[in-house]
Formats: sequence, C-alpha cells, structure tokens
Amino acid sequence: MTTASGRPVGPVGGFPAARPRRLRRSPALRRLVADVRVSPSDLVLPVFVKEGLDAPAPITSMPGVVQHSRDSLRKAAAEAASAGVGGLILFGIPASKDARGSQADDPTGVVQSALADVVAEVGDALVVMSDLCLDEYTDHGHCGLLTAEGEVDNDATLERYASIALAQARAGSQVIAPSGMMDGQVAAIRGALDAQGFSALPILSYSTKYASAFYGPFREAAECAPQFGDRAAYQQDGSRSAAEGVREALLDIAEGADAVMVKPALAYLDVLRAVADAVDVPVAAYQVSGEYAMVEAAAAQGWVDRQRIIIEQLVGIRRAGASMIFTYWATEAAAWLR
Repeated sequence: MTTASGRPVGPVGGFPAARPRRLRRSPALRRLVADVRVSPSDLVLPVFVKEGLDAPAPITSMPGVVQHSRDSLRKAAAEAASAGVGGLILFGIPASKDARGSQADDPTGVVQSALADVVAEVGDALVVMSDLCLDEYTDHGHCGLLTAEGEVDNDATLERYASIALAQARAGSQVIAPSGMMDGQVAAIRGALDAQGFSALPILSYSTKYASAFYGPFREAAECAPQFGDRAAYQQDGSRSAAEGVREALLDIAEGADAVMVKPALAYLDVLRAVADAVDVPVAAYQVSGEYAMVEAAAAQGWVDRQRIIIEQLVGIRRAGASMIFTYWATEAAAWLR
C-alpha cells in the first residue's frame, strides 16, 4: 500500500516500513539526527558605535540594540567573544558629515578608533570586521560621491572605497566588508590592499544586496537615511529572478572576494540557496534590522514565542545555505545554542 505521493506505508521486502516519527520522540533524539545545526561560531554581531557618546544610546525601533560609546563597545565585544560568537562587524556614526564622507577614512575617525579598541580587547577570540560604505558618513546619505546632477558617481566612489579600505586595514580590521554595491568595488579594494601590503586581508563582499523595505530601523541606528531619492539605482531589485543575485556574487568572486553575502535573509532564502549552490566560497546572510524589529514587536505583545522564533529563523537561514549569519541576536542566541 502507498500514500497518494507513492510513499510505502506497509511492509517493504518483508520488513515493516520505516516510521520517521520514531526519531522525533524526544529532544535528545531530535538533536541526534538533526542534519542542520547553528553554532555560536556561525554568528556575526553587527554593532554601531557613535562618536562623542559617553554612554550607550537606545535605538527606539530596535529594542535591545544601542548606539555604543567606545567604552560600551569594548564591553559588548568582550561579551560576544565570551559567548563564542564567531565575529562582529562595526558600523560607525561620525560627529560630522560632508558630501565626500571625509570621516570614513580619517585615521582618527570613529570606526578606525573603534577597530583599534575592539582588536585590543578581544584579540583573535572573534573576527573583527568593518563595514565599508559611505552612507553613514555623507551628509546626503547615499553610498557614494554624487555628480552635479545628484547621481552616484560609480568610479569616483571606487577611489574613496580604496582609501577607506586602507584606513580600516591600518586600524586593525580583520575582514573588509564593502556594502555599497558599486560596480567594480571588490577589484578596487583588492588592488589597493595588495599594493599596500595587505594581500592577506580577506574581503567579504555584500554581493547580493537588495533595495529592501526591511532596512528601515537600520537607518535610524546608523543615521544614514538618504536625504533624497533612494538606493534602488545601485542596490538590486527584489522583483528580479535569483539569477541576477548569483551573477553579482560570481562577479565579485572573480574580482577577488573571499566570501559573499545575501542581504536581507528572510525574504531572499531562495536567492541564498541559489548563491550557495553556485559559488565555492563561504556565503553569509544578514538577518537585517526589519527582521529583528518585527520579532521583537510581536514578542513584546505576547504573540510569538521569542526564543523559539529566533532559533527557527536562524536554522532556516542556515538550511538555505548560509555558512555565517549576521544577526543582532548573536550574543544572546549563542547562549541558547551551546
């Protein structure tokens, strides 16, 4: 006898048919046979550091997440390392902004100073990464330099990215993570790093990054909302097929990326799977601010089981092909996953 799908439900070859529920009878059995696992070392904690703060400042749209002072950032980094988190990535908010994002590559700028702080605090206990973009540093909020007509100038922006990468490398960054979605950004950064003796420094490229509604809370956290227009002219269109996301990842790898990222995670698990199947480098997924905020808001109302839904999402992202997950819950979730 078979089910409508053709699966046997009676004896096969003289033996009783397998019964999958037998392996689900206890938590220990379920753990034993699980083929997808998330470990603390798979997680990367995004952190915000703001110049001039004396104490951490709460982010209203992301309960539990803060803009750090340099002192509170060191403490957060130490806590993440103690929890077994695999890495953290720094986003900086400078005290002053201008059209070219001058603070982004200032040797004494907020991210360069914070990089030195964190590396001194945690050493090699976790991987210290630096986001590389201009949106947090420009007064117009776009990810690159602008032409007189207000368009992002791709090639002029690449020169700035190369300079920023060198500033971050000299400050101690252990992975450079360009997120601006400029054509040729990986090649420009790789060339600059190699020419200045940083050929061993890896690049994790935000290769497959979509113009998404899930970024809203991040723009409060990083104070980087565009002052006009949007970023759809350089970030990818979510209505397109997964093939474009794969193509972008392959292009970045050809330019020298050592790992690639799909961002956001939740609405793009199909793209994540396609990219993971197509490339031979580690693939990251970013569980972004909107994904975080929705769960926290629902949990605050008692509508969902907060811990269960966080773990379920992390496992789903891992199952879709991510080898590392950027998540604001990294330190907390690490304790649950041990």
